[in-house]
Amino acid sequence: MLNKPLVGVTADSTEIGMHRAHVVVDKYITAVVEGAGALAVAIPALGEKQPIPALLQSLDGLVFTGSASNVEPRRYGGAPSAPGTLHDPARDATTLPLMRAAIESGVPVLAICRGFQEMNVVYGGTLHQRVHELDGHDDHRENQTDPLDVQYGPAHTVRLSDGGLLRTLAGNCTEARVNSLHAQGIAKLAPGLTVEALAPDGLIEAVRVTDAVAFALGVQWHPEWQHASDPFSTAIFRAFGAACRARMSVRLCAQSGAHP
Repeated sequence: MLNKPLVGVTADSTEIGMHRAHVVVDKYITAVVEGAGALAVAIPALGEKQPIPALLQSLDGLVFTGSASNVEPRRYGGAPSAPGTLHDPARDATTLPLMRAAIESGVPVLAICRGFQEMNVVYGGTLHQRVHELDGHDDHRENQTDPLDVQYGPAHTVRLSDGGLLRTLAGNCTEARVNSLHAQGIAKLAPGLTVEALAPDGLIEAVRVTDAVAFALGVQWHPEWQHASDPFSTAIFRAFGAACRARMSVRLCAQSGAHP
């Protein structure tokens, strides 16, 4: 019997040379293994080729990763993207139905950056495609010429919602410092989501699925980058890991016919 939960980490569909590949960035895998205390497995962007019920029977959690690509606007009724915008239709076809099914099945979900935006789209919300061009909003993009430690360094505070999960994980602090590496953001908040954090310009930076039976949190920033050194990021991954272990216990008991 496994003594660690099995967590799926969503992959992007891309090309390496002349070959189609499914890619997961190391930082997400490392944060799952070290920060959540789990075993990690990549979930390829194969859409219906891998039936969702079969996947969920084997998983104790899911991390929906950030990505250089954006959700296709047709998925939320948005205007066509600006020329040169990177999309990943295979990922959309995989992650959007998978996320809803996972949450409805009680599989813990941690959604990061693109994953956070996917969560809003899944539940019927919309996205700003270029936040930096909106009046009254800050530029939330990173400077890509900076070293990675600078790009992923603290960029601004977020105000944590009273009574929220993140407020609890932050030791009841009202604010936290986070990094900022995104051009898109939530426009209309989806029904069924509760705001967990706001940026100084009012942009929604974290949400949870209000009626989810298990952990279902989305954050716009990247807690995986400093999961071992930043106490707030550490707390997020530890809470996710605890939820995955609880799911593992229920899943294994159900498979064996025993009671948890």
